[in-house]
Amino acid sequence: MSEKAILKVDGKEYELPVFVGSENEKAIDITKLRQLSGYVTIDSGYLNTGACTSAITFLDGELGILRYRGIPIEELAAKSTFTEVAFLLIYGKLPSDKQLVEWNGAITKHTMIHEDLKRLFGGFPKDGHPMAIMSCMMGCLSTYYQDSYDPLNEEHRQISIIRLLAKFPTIAAFAYKKSLGQPTIHPLNDLDYCANFMNMMFSVPAESYHVDKEVVAALNLLLILHADHEQNCSTSTVRLVGSSLANLYGAISAGILALWGPRHGGANQEVLEMLEGIKQSGLPVKKIIEQAKDKNSSFRLSGFGHRVYKNFDPRAKIIKVACDKVLNKLGIKDPLLDIAKELEEAALNDPYFVERKLYPNVDFYSGIIYRALGIPTNMFTVMFAMGRLPGWIAQWKEMIEDPGMKIGRPRQIYTGEKNTTYDSAKKKA
Repeated sequence: MSEKAILKVDGKEYELPVFVGSENEKAIDITKLRQLSGYVTIDSGYLNTGACTSAITFLDGELGILRYRGIPIEELAAKSTFTEVAFLLIYGKLPSDKQLVEWNGAITKHTMIHEDLKRLFGGFPKDGHPMAIMSCMMGCLSTYYQDSYDPLNEEHRQISIIRLLAKFPTIAAFAYKKSLGQPTIHPLNDLDYCANFMNMMFSVPAESYHVDKEVVAALNLLLILHADHEQNCSTSTVRLVGSSLANLYGAISAGILALWGPRHGGANQEVLEMLEGIKQSGLPVKKIIEQAKDKNSSFRLSGFGHRVYKNFDPRAKIIKVACDKVLNKLGIKDPLLDIAKELEEAALNDPYFVERKLYPNVDFYSGIIYRALGIPTNMFTVMFAMGRLPGWIAQWKEMIEDPGMKIGRPRQIYTGEKNTTYDSAKKKA
Protein backbone atom coordinates (compact mmCIF):
# COMPACT_ATOMS: atom_id res chain seq x y z
CA MET A 1 0.00 0.00 0.00
CA SER A 2 1.39 3.39 -0.99
CA GLU A 3 2.12 5.95 1.71
CA LYS A 4 -0.44 8.68 2.38
CA ALA A 5 -0.52 11.91 4.36
CA ILE A 6 -3.44 12.65 6.67
CA LEU A 7 -4.84 16.19 6.89
CA LYS A 8 -7.20 16.97 9.76
CA VAL A 9 -9.17 20.21 9.51
CA ASP A 10 -12.65 21.34 10.58
CA GLY A 11 -13.20 18.03 12.29
CA LYS A 12 -12.71 16.10 9.06
CA GLU A 13 -9.89 13.90 7.88
CA TYR A 14 -8.50 13.76 4.36
CA GLU A 15 -6.06 11.30 2.85
CA LEU A 16 -3.53 12.85 0.44
CA PRO A 17 -1.29 10.70 -1.76
CA VAL A 18 2.49 10.88 -1.29
CA PHE A 19 4.51 11.08 -4.48
CA VAL A 20 8.11 9.78 -4.42
CA GLY A 21 10.64 10.81 -7.06
CA SER A 22 13.47 8.69 -8.49
CA GLU A 23 15.94 10.27 -6.04
CA ASN A 24 13.57 9.58 -3.11
CA GLU A 25 12.30 13.16 -2.96
CA LYS A 26 8.86 13.12 -1.35
CA ALA A 27 5.87 15.33 -2.01
CA ILE A 28 2.32 15.44 -0.71
CA ASP A 29 -0.02 15.53 -3.70
CA ILE A 30 -2.60 18.25 -3.02
CA THR A 31 -4.07 18.26 -6.53
CA LYS A 32 -7.57 17.51 -5.17
CA LEU A 33 -7.22 19.35 -1.86
CA ARG A 34 -9.59 22.23 -2.71
CA GLN A 35 -12.08 19.90 -4.37
CA LEU A 36 -12.21 17.67 -1.28
CA SER A 37 -11.92 20.18 1.55
CA GLY A 38 -12.44 23.69 0.22
CA TYR A 39 -8.94 24.60 1.40
CA VAL A 40 -5.93 25.77 -0.60
CA THR A 41 -2.35 26.16 0.57
CA ILE A 42 -0.34 29.35 1.09
CA ASP A 43 3.32 29.12 0.11
CA SER A 44 4.92 32.50 -0.56
CA GLY A 45 7.63 32.14 -3.20
CA TYR A 46 6.57 28.51 -3.79
CA LEU A 47 9.45 27.38 -1.57
CA ASN A 48 7.62 24.21 -0.56
CA THR A 49 5.51 23.69 -3.66
CA GLY A 50 6.33 21.30 -6.48
CA ALA A 51 4.62 22.75 -9.55
CA CYS A 52 5.56 19.83 -11.79
CA THR A 53 7.41 16.58 -12.11
CA SER A 54 10.48 16.66 -14.33
CA ALA A 55 13.08 14.20 -15.63
CA ILE A 56 15.57 16.89 -16.71
CA THR A 57 17.65 18.16 -13.79
CA PHE A 58 18.27 16.92 -10.27
CA LEU A 59 19.92 18.98 -7.58
CA ASP A 60 20.49 18.40 -3.89
CA GLY A 61 21.34 21.60 -2.09
CA GLU A 62 22.49 19.91 1.09
CA LEU A 63 24.89 17.50 -0.64
CA GLY A 64 25.96 19.85 -3.43
CA ILE A 65 24.75 17.60 -6.25
CA LEU A 66 23.77 18.76 -9.74
CA ARG A 67 22.97 16.31 -12.55
CA TYR A 68 21.57 16.80 -16.05
CA ARG A 69 19.50 13.77 -17.10
CA GLY A 70 21.30 11.77 -14.40
CA ILE A 71 24.83 12.71 -15.49
CA PRO A 72 26.90 14.59 -12.86
CA ILE A 73 27.75 18.16 -13.84
CA GLU A 74 31.42 17.38 -13.11
CA GLU A 75 31.50 14.80 -15.91
CA LEU A 76 29.71 16.98 -18.42
CA ALA A 77 31.99 19.91 -17.65
CA ALA A 78 35.07 17.75 -18.25
CA LYS A 79 33.94 15.74 -21.28
CA SER A 80 31.11 17.48 -23.14
CA THR A 81 30.38 20.55 -25.25
CA PHE A 82 27.61 23.08 -24.82
CA THR A 83 25.71 21.99 -27.92
CA GLU A 84 25.95 18.34 -26.87
CA VAL A 85 24.62 19.25 -23.41
CA ALA A 86 21.80 21.18 -25.09
CA PHE A 87 20.84 18.03 -27.02
CA LEU A 88 21.01 15.99 -23.81
CA LEU A 89 18.72 18.35 -21.91
CA ILE A 90 16.21 18.81 -24.72
CA TYR A 91 15.94 15.23 -25.98
CA GLY A 92 16.78 13.26 -22.85
CA LYS A 93 19.90 11.43 -24.01
CA LEU A 94 23.39 12.09 -25.31
CA PRO A 95 23.53 12.17 -29.11
CA SER A 96 25.46 9.62 -31.15
CA ASP A 97 28.44 10.98 -33.06
CA LYS A 98 26.30 11.15 -36.21
CA GLN A 99 23.43 12.87 -34.39
CA LEU A 100 25.80 15.43 -32.90
CA VAL A 101 27.24 16.29 -36.32
CA GLU A 102 23.72 16.69 -37.72
CA TRP A 103 22.62 18.70 -34.67
CA ASN A 104 25.57 21.10 -34.89
CA GLY A 105 25.04 21.40 -38.64
CA ALA A 106 21.37 22.29 -38.20
CA ILE A 107 22.23 24.97 -35.65
CA THR A 108 24.98 26.41 -37.87
CA LYS A 109 22.58 26.55 -40.82
CA HIS A 110 20.21 28.84 -38.91
CA THR A 111 22.62 31.31 -37.26
CA MET A 112 21.82 34.12 -39.71
CA ILE A 113 18.93 36.44 -38.89
CA HIS A 114 16.53 38.13 -41.28
CA GLU A 115 17.83 41.43 -42.65
CA ASP A 116 14.59 43.17 -41.65
CA LEU A 117 15.12 41.98 -38.08
CA LYS A 118 18.56 43.59 -38.13
CA ARG A 119 16.96 46.94 -38.85
CA LEU A 120 15.08 46.78 -35.55
CA PHE A 121 18.36 47.29 -33.71
CA GLY A 122 18.38 50.86 -35.05
CA GLY A 123 15.29 51.66 -33.00
CA PHE A 124 16.93 50.96 -29.65
CA PRO A 125 18.87 53.66 -27.77
CA LYS A 126 22.62 53.10 -27.71
CA ASP A 127 22.61 52.62 -23.94
CA GLY A 128 19.56 50.32 -23.88
CA HIS A 129 20.18 47.32 -21.65
CA PRO A 130 20.99 44.21 -23.73
CA MET A 131 18.52 42.09 -21.75
CA ALA A 132 15.65 44.38 -22.77
CA ILE A 133 16.83 44.13 -26.37
CA MET A 134 17.16 40.34 -26.16
CA SER A 135 13.64 39.89 -24.79
CA CYS A 136 12.21 42.17 -27.45
CA MET A 137 14.08 40.46 -30.27
CA MET A 138 13.08 36.98 -29.10
CA GLY A 139 9.44 38.04 -29.27
CA CYS A 140 10.03 39.62 -32.67
CA LEU A 141 11.43 36.34 -34.02
CA SER A 142 7.95 34.85 -33.79
CA THR A 143 6.65 37.37 -36.34
CA TYR A 144 9.06 35.97 -38.94
CA TYR A 145 8.05 32.34 -38.42
CA GLN A 146 4.28 32.52 -38.06
CA ASP A 147 3.85 29.35 -40.13
CA SER A 148 5.88 27.20 -37.73
CA TYR A 149 5.39 28.14 -34.10
CA ASP A 150 2.47 25.97 -33.04
CA PRO A 151 3.58 24.40 -29.71
CA LEU A 152 1.41 21.32 -30.33
CA ASN A 153 3.00 20.58 -33.70
CA GLU A 154 6.12 18.42 -33.33
CA GLU A 155 7.74 19.69 -36.53
CA HIS A 156 7.09 23.28 -35.48
CA ARG A 157 8.63 22.61 -32.08
CA GLN A 158 11.75 21.13 -33.62
CA ILE A 159 12.48 23.97 -36.04
CA SER A 160 11.70 26.61 -33.39
CA ILE A 161 14.15 24.94 -30.99
CA ILE A 162 16.94 24.96 -33.57
CA ARG A 163 16.24 28.54 -34.66
CA LEU A 164 16.34 29.82 -31.09
CA LEU A 165 19.60 28.07 -30.22
CA ALA A 166 21.15 29.24 -33.49
CA LYS A 167 20.04 32.86 -33.52
CA PHE A 168 20.39 33.76 -29.85
CA PRO A 169 24.21 34.25 -29.99
CA THR A 170 23.90 36.24 -33.22
CA ILE A 171 21.30 38.58 -31.74
CA ALA A 172 23.30 38.90 -28.49
CA ALA A 173 26.46 39.86 -30.37
CA PHE A 174 24.53 42.30 -32.55
CA ALA A 175 23.12 43.95 -29.40
CA TYR A 176 26.66 44.40 -28.09
CA LYS A 177 27.89 45.86 -31.38
CA LYS A 178 24.94 48.25 -31.34
CA SER A 179 26.03 49.61 -27.95
CA LEU A 180 29.50 50.32 -29.36
CA GLY A 181 28.33 51.80 -32.63
CA GLN A 182 30.36 49.17 -34.48
CA PRO A 183 29.23 47.26 -37.58
CA THR A 184 27.66 43.87 -36.92
CA ILE A 185 29.70 40.78 -37.71
CA HIS A 186 27.91 37.94 -39.44
CA PRO A 187 28.27 34.35 -38.22
CA LEU A 188 30.82 32.06 -39.87
CA ASN A 189 29.87 28.49 -40.65
CA ASP A 190 33.39 27.14 -40.15
CA LEU A 191 33.43 28.11 -36.46
CA ASP A 192 31.79 26.17 -33.65
CA TYR A 193 29.09 27.62 -31.40
CA CYS A 194 31.29 29.38 -28.83
CA ALA A 195 34.04 30.44 -31.24
CA ASN A 196 31.44 31.89 -33.57
CA PHE A 197 29.96 33.96 -30.76
CA MET A 198 33.35 35.33 -29.69
CA ASN A 199 34.14 36.24 -33.29
CA MET A 200 30.82 38.10 -33.69
CA MET A 201 31.43 39.90 -30.41
CA PHE A 202 35.02 41.05 -30.85
CA SER A 203 36.11 40.99 -34.47
CA VAL A 204 35.96 44.14 -36.61
CA PRO A 205 36.16 44.53 -40.39
CA ALA A 206 39.40 46.51 -40.17
CA GLU A 207 41.55 43.68 -38.79
CA SER A 208 41.64 39.93 -38.28
CA TYR A 209 40.59 38.42 -34.96
CA HIS A 210 42.13 35.30 -33.45
CA VAL A 211 39.72 33.11 -31.49
CA ASP A 212 41.76 31.79 -28.56
CA LYS A 213 41.11 28.11 -27.77
CA GLU A 214 41.43 28.65 -24.01
CA VAL A 215 38.89 31.45 -24.17
CA VAL A 216 36.47 29.29 -26.17
CA ALA A 217 36.93 26.42 -23.70
CA ALA A 218 36.17 28.74 -20.78
CA LEU A 219 33.02 30.06 -22.46
CA ASN A 220 31.92 26.53 -23.32
CA LEU A 221 32.31 25.56 -19.66
CA LEU A 222 30.39 28.57 -18.38
CA LEU A 223 27.47 27.86 -20.70
CA ILE A 224 27.34 24.20 -19.63
CA LEU A 225 27.31 25.12 -15.95
CA HIS A 226 24.38 27.49 -16.49
CA ALA A 227 22.41 25.26 -18.89
CA ASP A 228 19.69 24.27 -16.42
CA HIS A 229 18.98 24.54 -12.72
CA GLU A 230 15.62 22.99 -12.05
CA GLN A 231 12.54 25.15 -11.26
CA ASN A 232 14.08 28.58 -10.69
CA CYS A 233 12.31 31.89 -11.30
CA SER A 234 13.02 32.18 -15.04
CA THR A 235 12.41 28.49 -15.78
CA SER A 236 9.11 28.59 -13.90
CA THR A 237 8.23 31.70 -15.91
CA VAL A 238 8.92 29.91 -19.20
CA ARG A 239 6.73 27.02 -18.06
CA LEU A 240 3.93 29.30 -16.85
CA VAL A 241 3.84 31.36 -20.05
CA GLY A 242 4.19 28.24 -22.16
CA SER A 243 1.28 26.58 -20.36
CA SER A 244 -1.05 29.07 -22.08
CA LEU A 245 0.20 27.59 -25.40
CA ALA A 246 2.03 30.79 -26.21
CA ASN A 247 4.69 30.06 -28.84
CA LEU A 248 8.21 29.15 -27.73
CA TYR A 249 9.63 32.55 -28.73
CA GLY A 250 7.19 34.33 -26.44
CA ALA A 251 7.87 31.97 -23.54
CA ILE A 252 11.65 32.48 -23.90
CA SER A 253 11.15 36.26 -24.13
CA ALA A 254 9.36 36.15 -20.77
CA GLY A 255 12.07 33.94 -19.27
CA ILE A 256 14.72 36.48 -20.27
CA LEU A 257 12.89 39.23 -18.39
CA ALA A 258 12.58 37.03 -15.30
CA LEU A 259 16.31 36.28 -15.47
CA TRP A 260 17.12 40.00 -15.77
CA GLY A 261 16.32 40.70 -12.11
CA PRO A 262 19.27 41.18 -9.74
CA ARG A 263 17.95 38.45 -7.44
CA HIS A 264 18.30 35.94 -10.26
CA GLY A 265 20.47 36.30 -13.36
CA GLY A 266 21.73 39.75 -12.47
CA ALA A 267 23.79 38.38 -9.58
CA ASN A 268 27.06 38.10 -11.52
CA GLN A 269 26.65 41.69 -12.67
CA GLU A 270 26.16 42.70 -9.03
CA VAL A 271 29.49 41.03 -8.18
CA LEU A 272 31.41 43.22 -10.60
CA GLU A 273 29.53 46.34 -9.49
CA MET A 274 30.43 45.45 -5.89
CA LEU A 275 34.10 45.06 -6.85
CA GLU A 276 33.99 48.41 -8.62
CA GLY A 277 32.53 49.99 -5.48
CA ILE A 278 35.30 48.46 -3.35
CA LYS A 279 37.91 49.82 -5.73
CA GLN A 280 36.42 53.31 -5.65
CA SER A 281 36.21 53.25 -1.85
CA GLY A 282 39.95 52.64 -1.59
CA LEU A 283 39.35 50.47 1.47
CA PRO A 284 41.54 47.39 2.00
CA VAL A 285 39.84 44.01 1.60
CA LYS A 286 40.35 43.33 5.32
CA LYS A 287 38.14 46.32 6.11
CA ILE A 288 35.55 45.20 3.57
CA ILE A 289 35.38 41.77 5.22
CA GLU A 290 34.81 43.45 8.59
CA GLN A 291 31.95 45.48 7.12
CA ALA A 292 30.39 42.34 5.65
CA LYS A 293 30.37 40.73 9.11
CA ASP A 294 28.98 43.84 10.83
CA LYS A 295 25.21 43.50 11.27
CA ASN A 296 24.89 47.27 11.54
CA SER A 297 26.62 47.84 8.20
CA SER A 298 24.56 48.24 5.02
CA PHE A 299 27.31 46.57 2.96
CA ARG A 300 26.58 43.09 1.66
CA LEU A 301 28.94 40.75 -0.17
CA SER A 302 27.60 39.69 -3.55
CA GLY A 303 28.52 36.29 -4.97
CA PHE A 304 28.81 34.38 -1.67
CA GLY A 305 26.49 31.61 -0.49
CA HIS A 306 23.51 30.25 -2.41
CA ARG A 307 19.78 29.99 -1.80
CA VAL A 308 19.67 26.30 -2.76
CA TYR A 309 23.17 24.97 -2.06
CA LYS A 310 23.74 24.90 1.69
CA ASN A 311 27.25 23.42 1.79
CA PHE A 312 28.85 24.21 -1.55
CA ASP A 313 27.89 24.98 -5.12
CA PRO A 314 29.29 22.16 -7.30
CA ARG A 315 29.44 24.55 -10.26
CA ALA A 316 31.63 26.95 -8.27
CA LYS A 317 34.19 24.21 -7.60
CA ILE A 318 34.48 23.54 -11.33
CA ILE A 319 34.53 27.15 -12.40
CA LYS A 320 37.15 28.18 -9.83
CA VAL A 321 39.69 25.90 -11.53
CA ALA A 322 38.76 27.35 -14.92
CA CYS A 323 38.95 30.88 -13.53
CA ASP A 324 42.50 30.39 -12.28
CA LYS A 325 43.49 28.78 -15.58
CA VAL A 326 42.05 31.56 -17.75
CA LEU A 327 43.52 34.37 -15.67
CA ASN A 328 46.95 32.76 -15.77
CA LYS A 329 46.69 32.07 -19.49
CA LEU A 330 45.61 35.58 -20.44
CA GLY A 331 47.97 37.26 -17.98
CA ILE A 332 45.51 40.09 -17.43
CA LYS A 333 46.38 42.85 -14.99
CA ASP A 334 43.10 44.21 -13.73
CA PRO A 335 42.64 45.82 -10.30
CA LEU A 336 39.08 44.49 -10.03
CA LEU A 337 40.25 40.95 -10.63
CA ASP A 338 42.99 41.45 -8.05
CA ILE A 339 40.38 42.59 -5.52
CA ALA A 340 38.21 39.58 -6.37
CA LYS A 341 41.04 37.11 -5.78
CA GLU A 342 41.97 38.80 -2.50
CA LEU A 343 38.34 38.82 -1.40
CA GLU A 344 37.97 35.14 -2.27
CA GLU A 345 41.06 34.16 -0.28
CA ALA A 346 40.03 36.23 2.74
CA ALA A 347 36.50 34.80 2.83
CA LEU A 348 37.59 31.19 2.39
CA ASN A 349 39.91 31.48 5.39
CA ASP A 350 37.70 33.54 7.68
CA PRO A 351 35.91 31.46 10.39
CA TYR A 352 32.82 33.70 10.09
CA PHE A 353 32.31 32.75 6.45
CA VAL A 354 33.46 29.15 6.86
CA GLU A 355 31.04 28.44 9.73
CA ARG A 356 28.13 29.99 7.81
CA LYS A 357 29.18 28.26 4.59
CA LEU A 358 29.31 31.57 2.75
CA TYR A 359 31.58 30.30 -0.01
CA PRO A 360 32.08 32.04 -3.37
CA ASN A 361 29.33 30.81 -5.69
CA VAL A 362 29.11 30.37 -9.45
CA ASP A 363 28.08 34.01 -9.94
CA PHE A 364 31.26 35.22 -8.25
CA TYR A 365 33.57 33.27 -10.54
CA SER A 366 31.54 33.66 -13.73
CA GLY A 367 31.62 37.44 -13.41
CA ILE A 368 35.39 37.36 -13.02
CA ILE A 369 35.84 35.12 -16.07
CA TYR A 370 33.48 37.15 -18.24
CA ARG A 371 35.39 40.30 -17.38
CA ALA A 372 38.68 38.56 -18.18
CA LEU A 373 37.26 37.52 -21.57
CA GLY A 374 36.46 41.15 -22.34
CA ILE A 375 32.70 40.84 -21.99
CA PRO A 376 31.23 44.05 -20.50
CA THR A 377 29.28 43.96 -17.25
CA ASN A 378 25.90 44.76 -18.82
CA MET A 379 26.26 41.67 -21.03
CA PHE A 380 26.78 39.26 -18.12
CA THR A 381 23.09 38.44 -17.76
CA VAL A 382 22.82 37.94 -21.51
CA MET A 383 25.59 35.34 -21.22
CA PHE A 384 23.63 33.67 -18.42
CA ALA A 385 20.55 33.63 -20.67
CA MET A 386 22.50 32.11 -23.56
CA GLY A 387 23.68 29.32 -21.24
CA ARG A 388 20.21 28.78 -19.74
CA LEU A 389 18.46 28.68 -23.13
CA PRO A 390 18.70 24.86 -23.56
CA GLY A 391 17.26 24.35 -20.08
CA TRP A 392 14.35 26.69 -20.77
CA ILE A 393 13.66 24.91 -24.04
CA ALA A 394 13.90 21.46 -22.43
CA GLN A 395 11.54 22.41 -19.61
CA TRP A 396 9.06 23.95 -22.06
CA LYS A 397 9.21 20.90 -24.35
CA GLU A 398 8.75 18.49 -21.45
CA MET A 399 5.68 20.41 -20.28
CA ILE A 400 4.12 20.77 -23.74
CA GLU A 401 4.53 17.05 -24.44
CA ASP A 402 2.93 16.05 -21.13
CA PRO A 403 -0.62 14.82 -21.89
CA GLY A 404 -1.69 15.98 -18.43
CA MET A 405 -0.50 19.58 -18.90
CA LYS A 406 -2.72 22.28 -17.43
CA ILE A 407 -2.52 26.03 -17.77
CA GLY A 408 -0.76 27.55 -14.75
CA ARG A 409 -3.24 29.26 -12.46
CA PRO A 410 -2.10 29.78 -8.83
CA ARG A 411 -4.72 30.41 -6.15
CA GLN A 412 -4.76 33.24 -3.65
CA ILE A 413 -6.33 34.15 -0.31
CA TYR A 414 -8.15 37.45 -0.61
CA THR A 415 -7.47 39.93 2.23
CA GLY A 416 -9.11 43.11 0.90
CA GLU A 417 -12.38 44.93 1.61
CA LYS A 418 -15.55 42.88 1.96
CA ASN A 419 -18.56 43.52 -0.24
CA THR A 420 -19.28 47.24 -0.21
CA THR A 421 -21.20 49.79 -2.26
CA TYR A 422 -19.87 52.45 -4.60
CA ASP A 423 -21.42 55.25 -2.49
CA SER A 424 -19.92 54.04 0.80
CA ALA A 425 -16.54 53.69 -0.88
CA LYS A 426 -16.77 57.28 -2.16
CA LYS A 427 -17.49 58.51 1.38
CA LYS A 428 -14.25 56.90 2.57
CA ALA A 429 -12.24 58.52 -0.22
